[in-house]
Amino acid sequence: MSEWGRVTDDGTVYVKTTEGERAVGSWHAGTPEQGLAHFTRRYEQYATEVTLLEQRLRSGNGDPRQVATSAERLKEGLPTAAAVGDLEALGRRVEALLDKTATAVQEHKAARAAAKEESVAKLTALAEEAEKLAVSSSWKDAGERLRTLGQDWKRITGVDKKTADALWERVGASRTAFTERRTAHFAALEQQRSVSQERKEKLVKEAEKLSGSTDWKATADRYKQLMGDWKAAGRAPREVEDTLWNAFKGAQDVFFQARSASFAEKDEEFRGNQRAKEEILTEAEALEVPGGKARLRQLQEKWDAIGKVPRDVMKSIEDRFGKVEEKFRATADTSHVKQTESPFVVRLREKVADLEGKLVKAREAGRPTGDIEAQLETQLQWLAQAGVTVEPAAPVAPVEPQPAAPKKPTTAWVRADD
Repeated sequence: MSEWGRVTDDGTVYVKTTEGERAVGSWHAGTPEQGLAHFTRRYEQYATEVTLLEQRLRSGNGDPRQVATSAERLKEGLPTAAAVGDLEALGRRVEALLDKTATAVQEHKAARAAAKEESVAKLTALAEEAEKLAVSSSWKDAGERLRTLGQDWKRITGVDKKTADALWERVGASRTAFTERRTAHFAALEQQRSVSQERKEKLVKEAEKLSGSTDWKATADRYKQLMGDWKAAGRAPREVEDTLWNAFKGAQDVFFQARSASFAEKDEEFRGNQRAKEEILTEAEALEVPGGKARLRQLQEKWDAIGKVPRDVMKSIEDRFGKVEEKFRATADTSHVKQTESPFVVRLREKVADLEGKLVKAREAGRPTGDIEAQLETQLQWLAQAGVTVEPAAPVAPVEPQPAAPKKPTTAWVRADD
């Protein structure tokens, strides 16, 4: 006798339910207690199976449809189960399990559908990538990717065979198209390289012929053109490309080394001329005005006879000598008025002439002239106060420069009675 069952004297085993007792078997192999224990263990086996199904469903591992199938089997078997225990409570657990599996099955179906959709999208992306690679001209990289693309394909699962096969056909077609294009490209490239070899052989011959020329500028210009032709000719076959280039460059090196040696010799000559002109400059800059004009003419003749100096010092030397000449010219331009006018008036005339020259240059360069015009007006007023009547050689108001017109020599302010 137990809470959930009993064994009668004739060995019949009963289980207790809310609807009354139900015979579940008979026991003659031992005492009634042993019989109850035997049928209680059967109940515990049912309970253990239900517990395992509940755990599987909670873990999310496996297909919930399999859990539902097992729960349905238990539901059908429990009403007639040969076991002693709380079969009705166990039945309620099975009902609850079936309710949960119904929801889990729907969620599982949705998850599988989403996973399949994602997998189809991945395979489609690989097929589209293959189609883009099929028209690529990056032969090495594209070819390597088309090869490894199949490995990525195998890792994607969950797609039905029909869909997967259709997408794989696109990949296969792309591989074939790429291989055909690559084969045709390299065949054409091989032919083009033969043409490039012929062109470069001709360029090498001309470069070698020019290597002994001493017409430095014309030959250097021609080598520059030959270099452009070399680049435009394309690559020759690999086995001869380096040999041709070394020959072509070697011929140029012979010429340019000879030119450098010649220029170095010229530079040494020009440096000697520079030293000679610097000696002249030192003496010319020390000449006094007046009294040194005759010696300046002699120095000018020596200057012109010396010849060229290095380009990097040419302007500075010529500017220095020009300032010496300008100093003597300025003295000559004002000598005729120094005899009849005061030094103050002479200085004013020189200042006016200087400002007038600056004004012309500023206008030609498009620079502001307001400050120069103001200084010039002041000098003119002072001349007027000194009793000197002058007429401007150029209008004081700004005039737009005319690029095409020749420059006119600037005339200094003059007296009205000159």
